[in-house]
Amino acid sequence: MNPNVAESSLLQNPLLREDVLPNFSAIKPEHIEPAINKIIAENILAIESLLENKTPDWQTLIQPLHNLNDRLDKAWAPVSHMNAVVQDDALRAAHDACLPVLSNYHTRLGQNADLFNAFQFIKSDKSFASLSVAQKKTIDNALRDFRLSGVDLDAEKKQRFSDISSRLSELSSTFSNNVLDATRAWSKLIVDDGDLSGLPETALNLASAQASAKQQQGFLLTLDAPCYIAVMTYADSRELRKEMYEAYVTRASECGPQAGSFDNSSIIEETLSLRFELAQLLGFSDYAEYSLATRMAKSPQQVADFLWSLVEPSKPAALKEMDEVRQFASAQCGLDELRNWDVAWVSEKLRESSYAIDQEKLREYFPLPRVLKGLFSVIQQLFSVEIIREHGVELWHKDAEAYCTFRDGKIIARFYIDLYARDNKRGGAWMGDCRSRRLLDDGSIQLPVAFLVCNFMPPSGEKPCLLTFSDVTTLFHEFGHGMHHMLTQVDCAPVSGINGVEWDAVELPSQFLENWCWDSSVIPMISSHYKTDEPLPIDMLEKMLAAKNFQSGLQMLRQLEFSLFDFLLHWKYSEAQSVQSVIDALRTKVAVMPVPSFNRFQNSFSHIFAGGYAAGYYSYKWAEVLSADAFAAFEESDIFDATTSHRFLAEILEKGGTDDAMNLFRNFRGREPRVDALLRHAGLIEQGDVV
Repeated sequence: MNPNVAESSLLQNPLLREDVLPNFSAIKPEHIEPAINKIIAENILAIESLLENKTPDWQTLIQPLHNLNDRLDKAWAPVSHMNAVVQDDALRAAHDACLPVLSNYHTRLGQNADLFNAFQFIKSDKSFASLSVAQKKTIDNALRDFRLSGVDLDAEKKQRFSDISSRLSELSSTFSNNVLDATRAWSKLIVDDGDLSGLPETALNLASAQASAKQQQGFLLTLDAPCYIAVMTYADSRELRKEMYEAYVTRASECGPQAGSFDNSSIIEETLSLRFELAQLLGFSDYAEYSLATRMAKSPQQVADFLWSLVEPSKPAALKEMDEVRQFASAQCGLDELRNWDVAWVSEKLRESSYAIDQEKLREYFPLPRVLKGLFSVIQQLFSVEIIREHGVELWHKDAEAYCTFRDGKIIARFYIDLYARDNKRGGAWMGDCRSRRLLDDGSIQLPVAFLVCNFMPPSGEKPCLLTFSDVTTLFHEFGHGMHHMLTQVDCAPVSGINGVEWDAVELPSQFLENWCWDSSVIPMISSHYKTDEPLPIDMLEKMLAAKNFQSGLQMLRQLEFSLFDFLLHWKYSEAQSVQSVIDALRTKVAVMPVPSFNRFQNSFSHIFAGGYAAGYYSYKWAEVLSADAFAAFEESDIFDATTSHRFLAEILEKGGTDDAMNLFRNFRGREPRVDALLRHAGLIEQGDVV
């Protein structure tokens, strides 16, 4: 290509423009590699130039370095996001081609001895004392991360570390792609709606719409969460439930209807082996110990003891709950032998029988627009901010929306939402970082911008998106992450918002906000009938609250099983021990119902193999202790108490990663966290009991 043409093409590249917000509609797959390669090449040259100064300080080294990294982050954030929410083959290929380049770049920085020495020089210089708390924490974290990137290794080991890091990045993406492809590849067309007895109207409408989208007549069932959960919960056909269960739990494995097609088994084995090798290169005994270098928990044994301490009160409750399901299945459902694909269906009938709650009737009172409006009102009352939809903003899909967050009439943050399940969109729910708050060279503040993503059942015809109550808590959860990111007052990007926060504390604000969903004074704010706008009837509200802890023991134990499995995989790793044997052995101690031999849950466990939670899934429970105890402070006064909410804002949300999470929690709560509130909220101990 003519160099002038190539340069002209780069000038037109939307990823190379430093816009306030990404120009999503202009971003094409062919823009991605040239933009990332150019930014990285320019960054490397710029860093070399910065290091020529032998007496560096914050202004001459660290601030310019943050500028360089921010430029790369601004280009990559929309690419990574679009790959998750509107993926196609060309976008995937361009995204994945950049992963080794990005990994090598970050490893190169982390192993740059001259850069490490420059940071050490700033740390040891007398001017360090005059830096802000955020600046000092940024430098301390950087020095720690240099060591965790292998800066002290010899040349051969540095290269091996780099190779491992690059390969792990590739494996993570392949794992995620395989899960997405396996989910997309399975479908079942039902012609006769009689075969879908029990399915609510919302699920039937979704299946009908999915069939129409594929130019088919009838009802198309898929493994996307809204459809799968509906079938497992409501479908009267046991054979259909069994068929979908097997398809779902064998995704991306050597078993099931797609056996071997998108198999993640070898990826899991290689990932675990490389993680173990990487940890040992750095002098750690295993990957669990390595992962805890940046977390609140101080040792693998501490994490294991914590998890088993929660199993102790949870398992008896779970055994009792499962026995209730079995008895009900036999007495009321004609099922003498309860199987895994029966549990959700029988449990829903038991819930209806015990509490007279019709979940589908209930969701009619939680239309998404009403829930969003109520959520924004809760946030306004707690943190004195106003949220207003922003129009005329470039978006990646017609379902997406943009919002501004105001305080005292000034914009302090922005966020996007993308809440409906669809083809070519990763499953689950998450918050992503589009822009981080930071101080710019001209003295202005770059405002934080967040992505908030869920996979709810989309609107159907004239019916809006109607949320299950589980959907409602999911939305509050992700918005809690968003508040952490958006309400920060820290001006250093590496420790602003969620950045620099210990991984086992990052779920504190998200799980904390879920508590408001369940308050009887908040529920009227987030609910009204989608047709009549009538409030949720008192009797339905009372039944819903009464059922809050329905099967809470089973739910707790399920999460503990996931946490222990993840942690034991990385703590007790041995090439001689298969992954399946680890989870099988664990289930003999924890599970209250046998799991079919074909179940390959681990092959789609994206949190730990593609989502950053390796040896860290325990963080959900760890942070749940923090969040429950933090919410207890509001229970002791009022859930909208201005003094308490201001303290939470000032001590937790605004401070980001500028201090250890334990110190921030102590500053808010006045003491160390206690597990009692979590167990009480789950109904596993009574009010006043102390563990």
